[in-house]
Amino acid sequence: MAGGAARLLLAALLGALPAAAERELRFRPPAEAPVRLFTEPELARYDGQQEGQPIYLAVKGVVFDVTSGKEFYGKGAPYNALVGKDSTRGVAKMSLDPADLTHDITGLTEEELKSLDDIFNNVYKAKYPIVGYTSRRILNEDGSPNLDFKPEDQPHFNIKDEF
Repeated sequence: MAGGAARLLLAALLGALPAAAERELRFRPPAEAPVRLFTEPELARYDGQQEGQPIYLAVKGVVFDVTSGKEFYGKGAPYNALVGKDSTRGVAKMSLDPADLTHDITGLTEEELKSLDDIFNNVYKAKYPIVGYTSRRILNEDGSPNLDFKPEDQPHFNIKDEF
């Protein structure tokens, strides 16, 4: 905790805090919203098979809540194969082939990569709230934190706090 904030907190606890400083301490928004990390087995639970359960789809390691599009992604719907996993390759190739329903983008063409970026930004980020990230996006192969990780910006949605 920064020195000034620690002094404000201590003063608040001891009851000797000026009114302006108390308001600043009480109404300061958190520095960052928490980021939810999804493992593959956890993400698989949100596959649209259970009524009343949210439906999640990951693209480029970003987990979207696609429940509002359950006519597309719910049980028996045309794109249900994409949910409950990171389907980046399938989205890039516009494929529902089980072999393409993976995070792996190795060997994609420039056209497929451009299509992936367009769909990611203009469909998923534009229409569906982000609820978290896959462990592959946040962590390195050895399990250490990916220091280059930055949450996606999505100012037109309120953050959905599931904690």
